[in-house]
Amino acid sequence: MRLIKICMALLLFTQAALGQESKLAATPPMGWMSWNIMSENPNEKDIKEMADAMISSGMVKAGYQYIFLDDCWQGGRDNKNNIIADPNKFPSGIKSLADYLHSKGMKLGIYSDAAPLTCGGYTASLNFEDQDAKTFASWGIDYLKYDYCNAPEDVETAKKRYGKIAQALRKAGRDIVLGICEWGPREPWNWGAQVGGQSWRTTYDIRDKWLDTEGKGGVGIYNVVDKMAGLASFSGPGKWNDGDMLVAGLHGTKGPSSAFKGVGCTKAEYQSQMSLYSMLNSPLYASCDIRKMDDEARTIFTNAEVIALNQDALGKQAERKIKTDIWDVFVRPLANGDFAIAILNKSASTQNANVNFADLGLTGKYELKDLWQHKVVGKNNKWTGEVTAHETKVFRLKKV
Repeated sequence: MRLIKICMALLLFTQAALGQESKLAATPPMGWMSWNIMSENPNEKDIKEMADAMISSGMVKAGYQYIFLDDCWQGGRDNKNNIIADPNKFPSGIKSLADYLHSKGMKLGIYSDAAPLTCGGYTASLNFEDQDAKTFASWGIDYLKYDYCNAPEDVETAKKRYGKIAQALRKAGRDIVLGICEWGPREPWNWGAQVGGQSWRTTYDIRDKWLDTEGKGGVGIYNVVDKMAGLASFSGPGKWNDGDMLVAGLHGTKGPSSAFKGVGCTKAEYQSQMSLYSMLNSPLYASCDIRKMDDEARTIFTNAEVIALNQDALGKQAERKIKTDIWDVFVRPLANGDFAIAILNKSASTQNANVNFADLGLTGKYELKDLWQHKVVGKNNKWTGEVTAHETKVFRLKKV
């Protein structure tokens, strides 16, 4: 009898643990990342201003909950080896900042690294995983971006180090989402969920450009999309392929995003990133200065109908059904039985598209709603029309 009771207790504990995991990042996280604008100088004043701007711009209402505080916030460790914030950058401390965001219905993400030092050379968490996780929990942190600079190249070490921080977070007494950021060389989509991550970067850092053709670093929007297109089977509620930051609104701003010829993108290219990341279930995190954001970027970030694809409860990543020199066509099923399709013109000039839905595995006729025009554009079994250079047409299809 006692053995049965012990087994039942273990079963209930396991079910509870699985329940906790399943509610973390049930949909892709949405927010704003500090790196491109603040780089090595994130600070309390500017972060609070950015949060206020996210509210006033309508981004929080649209679903952008997080401020992701990237590298260079750290001030070392105290005499008990507790990690601390730089007192000049964050004079009120990180807990005060988290409290401020929580009071406004927002969440705070923070950054560390699976090595002694971060990419920027600041204090990281290797061998302090449990202690740092408890500190982050005590501050009210909701998300941890865990980088992989200064760490060994092999896969097994990465799995071990990410698994160790994931365990530490789960023991810390607070729900903290873990974003694995090892940039893709060790194919974290194969093991990220198993070691306890809720998302994983698929490529190296994105820059403010459409395409990198030289292979010297700093991928462009389409490089990320092309990579993620083959990873649909690894995506779902609580486990997301992460395409890195949205670059709309940067317009070639000097800083990390401008490296490797990141000179800016067209409106169509910025809009395509939003469309395709939403189809592919990538976390959505803006990176321009929200305080100075133009209407073009605001419109892109707050398109509720496109965001609804990204946040769809079914969590089924789009699959690329057509790939030619000119066209990529993606299809994804939605929780209410609708479908979404995205038609990308990869060429440098306007093209005429003629897409038969039967070629995408969709039979019958559908009502087509253009999610950027916000209107129904027909009832048919195909779509024909012009698509400008690097533009993505996105439609929601309802069976008729």
